[in-house]
Amino acid sequence: MLFVTGGAVNNPAMIKALLLLIRPVPTWEGIATAGRGILFVLFLYLLPLILLTSVVEGYGLQHWGKWQKGEVSYLKKFSVPETVVVEAAYSVLLLGVAFVGAQAATAFAGTFHRRHTYTHAFTAIAYGLGPLLVLRMADLSPAITPWVPWGIGIVLTVAVLYHGLPCVLRPDPPHAIGLYFLTSMTLIVIAGLARLLYVFYVEGRFKGLTKIVADLIGSMSS
Repeated sequence: MLFVTGGAVNNPAMIKALLLLIRPVPTWEGIATAGRGILFVLFLYLLPLILLTSVVEGYGLQHWGKWQKGEVSYLKKFSVPETVVVEAAYSVLLLGVAFVGAQAATAFAGTFHRRHTYTHAFTAIAYGLGPLLVLRMADLSPAITPWVPWGIGIVLTVAVLYHGLPCVLRPDPPHAIGLYFLTSMTLIVIAGLARLLYVFYVEGRFKGLTKIVADLIGSMSS
């Protein structure tokens, strides 16, 4: 476990996410000045961060498991194939959160008569999601509800975006707070929905879907 978390923390994407928490203003200024494209941000920051934290979160599913909700609660340790399927699906949802959040930020900027490219919005949202993704590493023990790391992560993400959105999108000062509020609320809602689907699955609330995944894994391994 120390090897897994140590490797994740030493990753450049993870370091950048931590710097956004420790030194938000200079880090955001560096991001804005660099002016990276969507592919750079996606493949060298967002996707590596999602994959790394998925490995850590998946490690917790396999080795410690999650409490299954029902008439009789029990602790379920997930198999490797099911863990891969669950974390892959959640990774896709998180990518969707980033892209939809960026689209929302672009639309909100337009309502304030300030035109920005989708690239600027995606850069701000992708980097801003760093704290939320990093806190996935705290979702290991079944003794901790999955909503606790998510709640802390989304609060830190909203805090980080307070500096990030104005720095990258550069809205007119009178409109900055409106853009920040609307984008943050949208991000909370869509990220919360993605988390809800994940939590309901790992807690065994989707009985039918769990059976479908088990049958799929069984057919692939036979």
